[in-house]
Amino acid sequence: MVCPLAQQNGLGARIVTSAVFFAVGSGLILHVRRALLRELQQIRKIAGAAQNVLLRPLPPRIDGLNIAAVQHSADHGAIVGGDLYEVIATEHGVRVVMGDVRGHGLAAIGTVAAVLGSFREAVHDEPELGCVLRRLERALARHLRERARAEHPSATGLDPESPVAEEFVTLLLLEIRRDDEMYVINCGHPWPYLLRSGLAPAGARGHAERLSSEEPLPPLGSFPLPAELPVEPCGQLLPGEALFLHTDGVEDARDSRGRFFPLYDALTEAVQVQPVSPQSVLRTVFAGLLRHSGGRPADDVALLVLRNDRGRVPVQHGTAVAQRVT
Repeated sequence: MVCPLAQQNGLGARIVTSAVFFAVGSGLILHVRRALLRELQQIRKIAGAAQNVLLRPLPPRIDGLNIAAVQHSADHGAIVGGDLYEVIATEHGVRVVMGDVRGHGLAAIGTVAAVLGSFREAVHDEPELGCVLRRLERALARHLRERARAEHPSATGLDPESPVAEEFVTLLLLEIRRDDEMYVINCGHPWPYLLRSGLAPAGARGHAERLSSEEPLPPLGSFPLPAELPVEPCGQLLPGEALFLHTDGVEDARDSRGRFFPLYDALTEAVQVQPVSPQSVLRTVFAGLLRHSGGRPADDVALLVLRNDRGRVPVQHGTAVAQRVT
């Protein structure tokens, strides 16, 4: 309105006026876009920091164990999904949790926070693994009640028809003591694999086998825990041997033809490289999983590998010394 050219009716004046307004408008749009991008980057940085605090990166070594872990969220842009893991050295031994919350998204992240927060406290306080599990059960129940009240303020309890009432967590608790003895409680979670160096029965270098074939307990939250909790002894994790823990998103991943990911074959391939390295096992399995699923697994995925790098310290009970040296 104040541009002199705008008062003229010539074609040239109109073209110049339009170009001026186009340039001004484009500049304003670019300025707003840059401001929004800066704000989005800052929000992502804050969200990433918060998620890293929740599922914090594990150190490479804990009490003589070499550790490697990776987590992949099915939600685009999220670092943390519905899978959880933690490894903590305590006076009772190294204690490990691997879990999978039903579903994914923000609701699952809240459940992950409740379970992990309780685990990080309970492993130091409770001498028995079963007592740790009961602490996790109470923390999960408390979290679900609070979430149900937040979503339905008028409700007096946990409505059986509410989606919150169907929430559950598959959970595996593992304890590796100072004498390398392993004890496990499994609540509906896939059993870990034991990765061994040396010759397999078929003559191959290294082999993988399930740590146990026992029937697990129901997932946490679906049913009350029994009065007696079976803590299963799983032998020793000998020096040089490794454990591979995973969530069911690994074995349930499908390719374009609907075939499941062959986890056992991937582990068998990974242990051919001697000695068994947690980092190389992780790279081999995770790369194979991404190839199999076309780069986007449909479910959250978590992998954790622990190798015993402790020295061969003689023990006091019978034939265990010869067993540890072989």
